[in-house]
Amino acid sequence: MKVPPFMPFGGDEVAPIDFDQADIVVLPLCYEVAPSYGTGSAEGPYHILEASGQLECLDEETLENWGRYRIYTLPPLTPDSDPLTAVRQMKAAAQNVLDADKFLLSLGGDHAVSIGPITAAARRYPGTGVLQVDAHLDLRDEWNDSRYNHACVMRRVVDDLGLPVVQVGIRSFSPEEARLVSERGFTPFYAHRIDPADASWIDRVVEALPETVYMTIDLDGLDPSVVPGTGTPEPGGFSYRQVVDLIRAVGTHKTVVAADINELAKIPGTQVSEFTAARIAAKIFVYCRQGR
Repeated sequence: MKVPPFMPFGGDEVAPIDFDQADIVVLPLCYEVAPSYGTGSAEGPYHILEASGQLECLDEETLENWGRYRIYTLPPLTPDSDPLTAVRQMKAAAQNVLDADKFLLSLGGDHAVSIGPITAAARRYPGTGVLQVDAHLDLRDEWNDSRYNHACVMRRVVDDLGLPVVQVGIRSFSPEEARLVSERGFTPFYAHRIDPADASWIDRVVEALPETVYMTIDLDGLDPSVVPGTGTPEPGGFSYRQVVDLIRAVGTHKTVVAADINELAKIPGTQVSEFTAARIAAKIFVYCRQGR
């Protein structure tokens, strides 16, 4: 598949600036190692950025013109194929952004891209918790001979970093993960227990989060009818509107310091998945960087 050329987020809708002038920094992380099923997420950032150039810059809900935000897109980073080395490289890249007091949005890549930026955010902002939108718990201690695999992301967060995690949209997990949830008293928001006609679950998510939040959105958290282009599409997921409502609530009531969107695997001949991912990114800018 042909990879599109690099484009800054928003394309011509966003005025060119340098890093020092930016309030928001987009970090493309082109990383995919030992995927479980479908492949292609390493090129995901390029496709999301290309799709972002087709977005209208006026947010339909708030009438905010996010094209006027000072957004800077870093050159894509292709980390080392060794998982631990890659995590360290991605952490360093994220740390440079957060230490400059800028809002960070990382674009993956498989979900392993989250480990480095979450580690950097926890160091920069003590007391940070993680909101995980995902079909999977990602609580395995090891997968495909690595403890830094996409299936182990939240295990590293809760074990190695000791951060609180609120997991939403969950509908796929292993016996090992189910035992861990039971033993530690974790309370994921399982997809089958969320009534599409009742949004009160969002209030409970907000209440469960600490004041400072890192938001990680695995695109398989959305239903495959909304985002089919992901490596492990699981039926029974969120609608686009549910995810936007969640982003709005968390951004309104909490301080979101950084976020990532991951697991985009383009399907040739259709743009719906990457366009939806770009729209979610714009919603994060509108609702989560206010007041920064």
